[in-house]
Amino acid sequence: MPNTASAYELIVEGLGFSLFLLPQNAIYCKSMEAIFIADPHFGKAAHFRKSGVPISEYLHHDDMLKISRLISGYQPKDIYFLGDLFHSELNDSWRVLEGFIETFPKVNFHLIKGNHDILPPASYQSGNWIIHKEPLGVRGLLLSHEPLEVVPEGMTNLCGHIHPGVFLKGKGKQHTRLPCYFYSKRSIILPAFGRFTGLALMTCTKGDQAFVIVGEKVIRVN
Repeated sequence: MPNTASAYELIVEGLGFSLFLLPQNAIYCKSMEAIFIADPHFGKAAHFRKSGVPISEYLHHDDMLKISRLISGYQPKDIYFLGDLFHSELNDSWRVLEGFIETFPKVNFHLIKGNHDILPPASYQSGNWIIHKEPLGVRGLLLSHEPLEVVPEGMTNLCGHIHPGVFLKGKGKQHTRLPCYFYSKRSIILPAFGRFTGLALMTCTKGDQAFVIVGEKVIRVN
């Protein structure tokens, strides 16, 4: 039985099953035996090093370790990457990523292509990936990279691209910025999975909900 004690169980009206918002910047769906991940941006460190910016590859190694632990803990049949799996230009990090994926032959790895998923077509033909060039509907979820302007009635859009976060202020002058899941108008925007991505601060209006990742917990905030 997967341990969801540190997750936030989100019950979406009309969906018929729960989504667990994990502190590891991913969503787990027990009913579908699936994990959803947005914006890992593998290869971005090498992309910056090529431009002379000394970014460590260990950032990506840590993200792969996080995926490995998610697979071990939740035993998913499917992992859906909601775009920006790899950061634009082909480099050696792609070979490392392919080798990592091959160690999980029982998992189906899907990619809903995003704006940075522009590697040569042959790169995706290894047999490791199930590629979706358009938004994918599965059991009431509509999976896309960018938030969809129109979500059909009865469906919930899971997406990424934005890298959502919130600015929190405490008593006195304490303040911090934290990644979040942002739920608005039948769309759930996932936080970026990759650590080398930055945050886009969101503003909650009436009807919006933000679920902040604080250490090993996910907490709903006003």
